[in-house]
Amino acid sequence: MNFGNIFSKIRRQQPSSEEAPSHWVKCKSCNSLMYYKEVENLLNVCPKCNFHMRISVDQRIKIICDKESFIEFDKDLKANDPLNFVDKKSYKKRIIENTEKTGKNSSAISGECKINGILSQIVIFDFSFMGGSLGSVEGEKIVRAVNRALDKKTPLIIVSASGGARMQESTFALLQMSKTSAALAKLDDAKLPYISILTDPTMGGVSASFAWLGDIIMAEPGALIGFAGQRVIKQTIGTDLPVGFQKSEFLLEHGLIDMIVQRGELKKTISDFLIFFSKDDTKIA
Repeated sequence: MNFGNIFSKIRRQQPSSEEAPSHWVKCKSCNSLMYYKEVENLLNVCPKCNFHMRISVDQRIKIICDKESFIEFDKDLKANDPLNFVDKKSYKKRIIENTEKTGKNSSAISGECKINGILSQIVIFDFSFMGGSLGSVEGEKIVRAVNRALDKKTPLIIVSASGGARMQESTFALLQMSKTSAALAKLDDAKLPYISILTDPTMGGVSASFAWLGDIIMAEPGALIGFAGQRVIKQTIGTDLPVGFQKSEFLLEHGLIDMIVQRGELKKTISDFLIFFSKDDTKIA
């Protein structure tokens, strides 16, 4: 009997480390090892240190929106390549790869939903799609969500998770900062509420535009929030930065955000504010 051939066959049948199901999750904050079901039941929050792990758009929809109430709009919008940009890869190839990886055409998912019965427009950024970067498609989705809110007189919620404006689109991406800000000004004129939710991370051109323009600005615990990275700031000002700089707790202490909300309390907190802001024509089931 050839044991070498037998063991070789067994090894080929075993799944690779990437294919094998992982039943354990390691917290990036406290390094605790936890059973994945325990973490899932806590909405991907570490039970040991309360670290809020990054989650997908689909998970975010389940947490915030009423069951089966979310309707996606503009899902077929796709980025083009106005600059024929190429770095290590072409921009077109990066878009294709990220679409295949996430099943989405852009880093922002927009739609309509109910939040505890209140009809709302919502935009959620997906950090797994090119770092949640802001490009022409993402800016257009936000503007269209604002226009739907104006037409239907509903509130708007944007959940940010982004590294900033998309470098592959250069000025076209930077223009989305002013484009979205101008659209949100119309929402303000119409006295319709806009709630901005900052998650880990919210950086760059996103934090410098629509993310900071909410009537209420919420953040998840421990979220990294800012414009430039800490290393760049430290090199620029030539001094050490405070402990916890650019974390949501630091920003709350210094008055840059309104509140920090635990993930499990997010839906109720949003709906409470929407009721507080609501007019007679707000759609409540």
